[in-house]
Amino acid sequence: QVQLVESGGGLVQAGGSLRLSCAASGFTFSEYNMGWFRQVPGKEREFVAVISYGGLSTYYGDSAKGRFTVSRDNAKNTGYLQMNRLKPEDTAAYYCAANVPRSWPQRSRFEFNYWGQGTQVTVSS
Repeated sequence: QVQLVESGGGLVQAGGSLRLSCAASGFTFSEYNMGWFRQVPGKEREFVAVISYGGLSTYYGDSAKGRFTVSRDNAKNTGYLQMNRLKPEDTAAYYCAANVPRSWPQRSRFEFNYWGQGTQVTVSS
């Protein structure tokens, strides 16, 4: 059974940091690209970042460039999103996703088949 489980969300003040984790099981994590998306109610799910299956390539959405870092530890079947200098507009539910590397970079939510349940990040001003 494929599972992606996010953790690490919470409430943080503007300017602070959070590290999200995504624990994968039920598939060969090291063969899948991993993406991070976020969503606020009433809006479409927004691309944040993606990392290639081997961890050698990364790509970021405009909102994440220079502040967020995506990484992974294939030995632990876990991906990470380090978020620094957080802003109130970063408040959202954050989701990790995985898919076979058919193309690069995978930025559309429609390119990902496996999804976690999400973790809430709230940034106070």
